[in-house]
Amino acid sequence: MPVLSSRTRLATLSALTALGAFVSVGTATAAAPQLNGAWGPFPRCPVDAPAMLAADGLETSPQCVSSSSASGSIKLGNTTVVTGRTDLQIGVVQNPDGTSTVVAPAAGSLIADSATVPGGLLGLMCPSDIPFITEICKQLTDAKLNKITATVESIGTPSDFDQIAGVLTDMPIVNIPVRIHLQNPFLGSNCYIGTKSKPIMLRPSNLTSPSFAVERYNGDGSPNEEGDMSRLNILGSTQVDRTFAVPGASGCGLGLFGLIDGAVNLKTGLPSAAGKNSLTLNNTQTYLTGLYAPGLVAPDAGKVLSRNWHSAVK
Repeated sequence: MPVLSSRTRLATLSALTALGAFVSVGTATAAAPQLNGAWGPFPRCPVDAPAMLAADGLETSPQCVSSSSASGSIKLGNTTVVTGRTDLQIGVVQNPDGTSTVVAPAAGSLIADSATVPGGLLGLMCPSDIPFITEICKQLTDAKLNKITATVESIGTPSDFDQIAGVLTDMPIVNIPVRIHLQNPFLGSNCYIGTKSKPIMLRPSNLTSPSFAVERYNGDGSPNEEGDMSRLNILGSTQVDRTFAVPGASGCGLGLFGLIDGAVNLKTGLPSAAGKNSLTLNNTQTYLTGLYAPGLVAPDAGKVLSRNWHSAVK
């Protein structure tokens, strides 16, 4: 392991502290439109994506899926973080062989509130036998310098969506590739658990049975028991995943010889094999919508779905 001189350590610490003024908290996203009536849960559905527009209503059928939870928790190695609101939205094209093609919104399928990591840097890295990390630990009397936020980010298109699993228990509903962005002045702006090439792959399933019901509505979102649109409401389930593996942290501390990466991984028990991690989403609210009879508007089902969505924008 490279040895850093005292002068180098102190100069680096000063640079990292100054960097704190420029580290963002969370990921900025464009505001999604508000939609009328039954379209309300689907503001980010990618109805204008080429694969959605190309669905003809005979061989392929386009749908929008939205699933949200107001609270939950995620355990990575030795660390458990209480999470805030999560919101998953995708487009789905049902194929004639029974499989589904998932289409992601341009800004990513999953948007999640940032969560505070318990104990901050003191909890993740301190105490430490690594001299450079010890110097950082001595600086952490300021709560702002100690605080770490963790934000779950989409890093690819979900896959293997199973509509039937959504109303049953103990069956994976969809595969969601994510990474977790750790943010703190000493960590720099590129500290992640999971990468684009090696994501954390979440596969939530229902732990408890949800309630479900079907409703019909007009293309603009207004209620109509004989409307052209239908919506499946799947409500109230606790969703869990205990199957995912977690890679080690990387990119932390401006790439300083991997010292901060190593300290974070050592204290938190990363990388962590499948079975040692868990995700819990409380009281999930899931909705799936599409044309009630897509074959009646073939071959333009995708275009009609898009037109209906746009007609519901407030």
